[in-house]
Amino acid sequence: MLDSLKKIFTGSEDEKSISTSSRPDISREKSAELYQKAKNYFPGGVNSPVRAFKSVYGIPLFIQKGDGCFIWDADGNQFIDFCGSWGPLILGHNNAKIRESVGEVMKNGMSFGAPTALENDLAELILKNNKLIEKIRFTSSGTEAVMSAIRLARGVTKRDKILKFEGCYHGHVDSLLVKAGSGLVTFGETSSAGIPKSFADETIVVSLNDKAAVEQAFEQFKDQIAAVIIEGVPANNGLLIQDKDYIHFLRDICTKEGSLLIFDEVITGFRLGFEGAARYYDIKPDIITYGKIIGGGLPVGMYGASAALMSNISPEGSVYQAGTLSGNPVAMAAGIAQLTELLKSGFYKDLNNKTSEFVESIQRFATARNYKFKVNSIGSIFWFAFTDKETIKTSEEIDPASMDKFKLMHRELLNRGIYLGPSGYEVGFVSSAHSKIELEKAKRAIFDSLDIVFRSARSTEGGTRGQKQDETE
Repeated sequence: MLDSLKKIFTGSEDEKSISTSSRPDISREKSAELYQKAKNYFPGGVNSPVRAFKSVYGIPLFIQKGDGCFIWDADGNQFIDFCGSWGPLILGHNNAKIRESVGEVMKNGMSFGAPTALENDLAELILKNNKLIEKIRFTSSGTEAVMSAIRLARGVTKRDKILKFEGCYHGHVDSLLVKAGSGLVTFGETSSAGIPKSFADETIVVSLNDKAAVEQAFEQFKDQIAAVIIEGVPANNGLLIQDKDYIHFLRDICTKEGSLLIFDEVITGFRLGFEGAARYYDIKPDIITYGKIIGGGLPVGMYGASAALMSNISPEGSVYQAGTLSGNPVAMAAGIAQLTELLKSGFYKDLNNKTSEFVESIQRFATARNYKFKVNSIGSIFWFAFTDKETIKTSEEIDPASMDKFKLMHRELLNRGIYLGPSGYEVGFVSSAHSKIELEKAKRAIFDSLDIVFRSARSTEGGTRGQKQDETE
């Protein structure tokens, strides 16, 4: 039994031969045992697909605790964490003020399915400091917020079609879990079994950074498009930072065509700044959706718009949306504590400067060694891309073969105590809990890992060239 578990968490012999590192793999014995057990209960042994570590080496790490910028797994391995529960832990893990606030509220109960004063308090805090929205509705997740925003747009415009962009993820909503087919403009093709074709047919998918494609879509589906939805900064399929001119183009064409512009700020909202990517681009979307960052990492979401648009939501209007746990008091208390910290003078300036210094050091290292490696960043979000492109603005520009390099890098970083999300398409996050000491340690680990990745790549290329020469001779 022990031997079989070791094979699971250390990887195959082929995987071992890829790395030229002398550093041994971390122990994953307890995580392996938990994973074997979990597979009896959950599809693939996980409750969300990316957690299965299918894109990287080994089995998933089962996390036991987190504090500050650190997490520990079931085997006692300690990591500097740049995943941060996929972004919302902007203050780090187990923040004392959030923990204390949540503890006080829990003494009085954890769920009522009825209004509480805490909902008012968090809403007031948000709306006083975010001038882009006038009324909000809390939900239990970002997916739920996006689903509700889409319904609102359709209900208000009396149109059915939604235009989205290749490479943008908006949760597992049926009509948005689609991808582009061939051609400049196309109906979406489902990316998951169980989604009726008729649902996907209501979604038009075009490439990012392509004004002509958007214009063609509006011409082809005249007076049929209820809304254009885009991530504030596309950050679920690489970090695809769009030009300000392009975002303003989307705003203008939606206004001209009578469609609504939805900004999905589940990742960027309250992360790039208190008013998120909309303020960064200096535009006012019609509807904005937000995610778990407003709850300190607890399950919560939110969508907001003008008072006039939000008046269409039930019970005031005819667009129905409900949630038993919406406005959950525990999540509201966590949100008040977290957002209060974000509003402190200099918070975002300090965090963003710290991130800039971190990523610029990594980029200088890679450039000095002529590595085909680019660190893309905005605010406190970063993404490692194995490319020599100066910018990547569309998902089509990402070379799938580059994920092999990330796979090796991820393993080497784990062995050096650095945790990134287990996919090369996912972004990383710096929190206020990351000190200069931890960031310096992380940089050194990244430098070492990059050396190993590119040494391995050159060795592989050399072997391939030699093989081709032998075949020719």
